[in-house]
Amino acid sequence: MTGPVLVVGAGPTGLTAACALWSLGVPCRVVDRREGPGTAPKGLVLWSGALECLRRLGVTDALAAEALPLSGASYWSRGRRIGGVRFGGLRDTAFPGPLCVPQPVTERALYARLTELGGSVEWGTEAAEVSVRGPGAGDSVDVELRSAAGTERLTVPWLIAADGSRSTIRESVGIPFDGHTFDRTFLIGDGLLTGAPAEAEVQHHIAPDGVLVIVPQPGGHRVFFDLESDGETGRPSVELLQRLLDERGPGGLRFHDAWWTSRFQVHAKVAPRFRAGPVLLAGDAVHAHTTAGGQGLNTGVQDGYDIGWKLAAVVRGLDAALLDSFEAERRPPSVRAVRNGDQQIRMWLLRNPLARAARDTALRALSRAGLLESRVVPLLAQLDLDHSASPAVADLDGAAGAPGVVRTGRRAPDAALVPVHGPTALSLHAHLADGRHTLLAYGGQAAGEQAARAGELLRGRGADDAVKVVWIQPSGPGPDPGRAIAAGCDITRERERGALRGGGSGWLAYVRPDGVVGARCGLPGLGPLLERLPRGPALRERAPANSP
Repeated sequence: MTGPVLVVGAGPTGLTAACALWSLGVPCRVVDRREGPGTAPKGLVLWSGALECLRRLGVTDALAAEALPLSGASYWSRGRRIGGVRFGGLRDTAFPGPLCVPQPVTERALYARLTELGGSVEWGTEAAEVSVRGPGAGDSVDVELRSAAGTERLTVPWLIAADGSRSTIRESVGIPFDGHTFDRTFLIGDGLLTGAPAEAEVQHHIAPDGVLVIVPQPGGHRVFFDLESDGETGRPSVELLQRLLDERGPGGLRFHDAWWTSRFQVHAKVAPRFRAGPVLLAGDAVHAHTTAGGQGLNTGVQDGYDIGWKLAAVVRGLDAALLDSFEAERRPPSVRAVRNGDQQIRMWLLRNPLARAARDTALRALSRAGLLESRVVPLLAQLDLDHSASPAVADLDGAAGAPGVVRTGRRAPDAALVPVHGPTALSLHAHLADGRHTLLAYGGQAAGEQAARAGELLRGRGADDAVKVVWIQPSGPGPDPGRAIAAGCDITRERERGALRGGGSGWLAYVRPDGVVGARCGLPGLGPLLERLPRGPALRERAPANSP
C-alpha cells in the first residue's frame, strides 16, 4: 500500500485527485479495472474552471499543444441561424475560452504528470468489495482488490471513488443515484467532415425530428444526433450518420473516415450524498450529465481537484471536518450543471410547433441582447463558484478591514504585481497558479513582519512545501522580509491598488489551492489564520510543476 489514500478509477477525475494529492506531498495508490488508459474520446471540451485546476497540476502546456480553441457556438432552426455566442471573452483567467481536447489526451497528460510526481496506476485491478468500518473501528475502509495476480484485502483510512456512472463503490455504501434517463437514443461519430466551415464554431441544428450538433476537434469533427429508441445496441454506421446529417444539416457536408462511433443513452442524475464516512465519491460516480455543454468531464476534474487538496490537508494535520465541505461545495455546482444540460436537451427535443416557435424567438432575442454570451458562457465555464456558505470558509477578527474584492468563499481577484523579493510572477493569479495554500499579507512594514513570522512558523512545522506567503506592498519595496515570499503591488495601476487597500492599515487572507479565499482577518489575526493551513510535513518531496 502506497500512502493513506486509495483512489479507485484512473479516468480524468481519479487522475486529477491523485495528482493533487501527490503534488501536495501526500502519496496515494491508484487502481483501475481497465487494462490501460482510455482510448474512447468521450469528453471533448475543457472549460476555464477545469483548465485552471489542470494548470495547478502542471498539465495545461501539454493539453494546449494538442488542443483546438473553440471560437463560439451557433443555433440553427429550419436552416436559419437564430442565435449565437462568442467564446474567448472571459476575464481574469489564463483561459478566456474553452479548448477542444479529446479525453484520451487529457488522461495521457494527467497520467504522465502522476508518473513524474512519483505515482502510478495499477491497471486491471478492480475494487470488488468495499465496506466502511464504523466510528468505533476508527472510520476506515475495508477493500477487496482483484487482479490477474490474485485477490488482495486491505484496510485504508481514506478512499476516493472515481469509478464511473456504474460505480461499484457507490452501490456498496448504499448511496442512490437520483434522476432520469432520456427515452431517446443518442449517436456520436468522430471523423472527417468535408464541407464544414473553417471556423472552429460549435453548431446546433435543431430540426423538427431531432438535433444535429457539429463540434470541431483537432484533426476532424464530431457529429451528434438523437433518435427514437429502437432497441439497437451496436455502434452506428457511417451511412446512418451521413443520412441524418443530410436530413438535419445545412447541406453539402460529407462525413467519412470515422475513427470512433457510439450509440448510448443520456442521463441526468445526481447522488444525494457525495460521502460515506471515509469514502468520498467524485465525477461520474455521483453525477451523470447530458452531452450538452460538455459539462461532465469538467465537473469531474473540479471534483477530483477539490477532494485531492482537501484530503492532502487532512492527512497533513488539519481537522477532518474540512472534508465536510466537499459535498457542500461540489454538489451544488453538480446539480446546476446537470440541470442546465437537462434543460438544453429538452429544448432541443421540443416537438410542438408553438413551443418550437417560442423557443426560436427567445433564442433570437437573447442572442441579440448579448444575454446568451453574458449568462450562458460563465455557467459553462464553472469559473467563479460561490462557496460563501461552505463550512470551510470564514471571516475572522478584523475581516472588516479587508477589501470588498477579496470575498470569503469566492475566487481571489487578480492584480498586477511588481516582483520585489522571491519569484518573478507578475500577477496575483500567477502566484496562485501552482496550487499551493497561500497566505496573503497586504500592507506596509507591519504586514511584512507578519509575513516573515508566518513563513518561519510554517517552516517550523514542515509545511512550507505546501504553503507560501505573499507580501503585497502598496507603496513600493520595503525591507527584505527574510525567507517569506514577497511581491510589490504595481503602483502604476492605481485602480488595482485602491481595490486591494481595504479599510485599515493592512489585512491577511488565506487563499486555498483552488484559488478561493478561505478566510480573512486583520493583521493581528495571524494565529487563527494559520490554524487553517496544513500542520504536518510532507509525506514525500514535492515535485516541480511542468508549467507555471
